[in-house]
Amino acid sequence: MPELVDRSWPALRFVFPHAPVRPVTVNGGMPMRAWYDIKGMAIADKQDEAGIRASIAQVDELIAREGERGLAPERVFLAGFSQGGAIALTGGTRHASRLAGLIALSTYLPLAEKTAAERSAANAGTPIFMAHGSLDPIVPQALGLASRDALRALGYGVDWHEYPMAHQVCAEEIDALRAWIGARLAAP
Repeated sequence: MPELVDRSWPALRFVFPHAPVRPVTVNGGMPMRAWYDIKGMAIADKQDEAGIRASIAQVDELIAREGERGLAPERVFLAGFSQGGAIALTGGTRHASRLAGLIALSTYLPLAEKTAAERSAANAGTPIFMAHGSLDPIVPQALGLASRDALRALGYGVDWHEYPMAHQVCAEEIDALRAWIGARLAAP
């Protein structure tokens, strides 16, 4: 976080939820932290729709809790890496109230084929920052690009960034994200 946050920004609250512990098929059914089950090496195949929807509901509860603490949803950025980014994209496009932005790192859009019918009009114009490594062996860049294209086809403004890295983040990515967030925090 110290590399991401700009001292000129207003006071921020970061909430880092933990994924629940659940059996993950691709890891031999071993229980581990995961927002949803991964049923095979081709992660977009045989999606765990029930697990994805349960995680979206958890994110909705977190946003509601922040609302009870005085933070309006339109000031909330949903962000995540890998599975967390997948839930940020899937849940953010479906959230009933306008959000400040969606940040999705090294990830893809689960349930992409249902997004057009299920997306919320409140978040039709929500800005999206997506970044991906061109050498990612876990979430192939092609899946990230297909997700970007699917979101753009639905009219979302996706700010896409790619870097020569694997399933990770890099300093250049953090710099670009800092600038992106800063521009949204400065907007009236």
